Amino acid sequence: MPMSQQRVAVFCPSCSPASETAHEVLSEGGQATVRCSECSHVHKTTIEEESTVNRRVIVSQDDESTEAMVDIPPEEELSTGDEFLVETDEAFLTARITSIELANGGRTDSAQATDVKTLWTRGVGNVAVNLTLHPKDGGHEETRSVKIQMPGDEEFVVGQSHEYGGEEFTVERILVRDDATDYDREGYDFGGDSALAKDLKRVYARDENSRSRAWSAW
Repeated sequence: MPMSQQRVAVFCPSCSPASETAHEVLSEGGQATVRCSECSHVHKTTIEEESTVNRRVIVSQDDESTEAMVDIPPEEELSTGDEFLVETDEAFLTARITSIELANGGRTDSAQATDVKTLWTRGVGNVAVNLTLHPKDGGHEETRSVKIQMPGDEEFVVGQSHEYGGEEFTVERILVRDDATDYDREGYDFGGDSALAKDLKRVYARDENSRSRAWSAW
């Protein structure tokens, strides 16, 4: 659908007399002529000037989902990768758009707020990072996978040592998520390459604690 076309959320007498749906404005005036995006019914209506539209948001985090509503300027363009603050019953969450569900049931990577039914998002304020750690000195220890919690804006740098959640490790390779922006490839393994925790799919690292655990076993 062309994004330049003016669209509004109004009641449709044919398919949605009880709740607003997205309509294309065919002509303006005191009684504007509009066409329903759901059923294509053309009718006249009074368009109220709205400062915001109320839209549903689903925030996923750590295998759990929270539903909330957000107010958005009707002409605002929304895109996957955009981040915004969501107020839920439990807390304020920083959310990143991963998919946009349209009023007509389709999915897209970008849309005007008036066309949106639901914003599917991922919480990025505090995140769980997947680590794959291999032993520092070899031996009989095996590679292990752990998950650590941290602020989403913490930076991981290839070649640098980090300490989080009781783990000490040196980063060797990082994989970024599909919904991360400002990255030109999925994997980074050169010294100095970096990514934020909220953008990470997985971190491969050398376990700096492996020797101490081997000694403690004795």
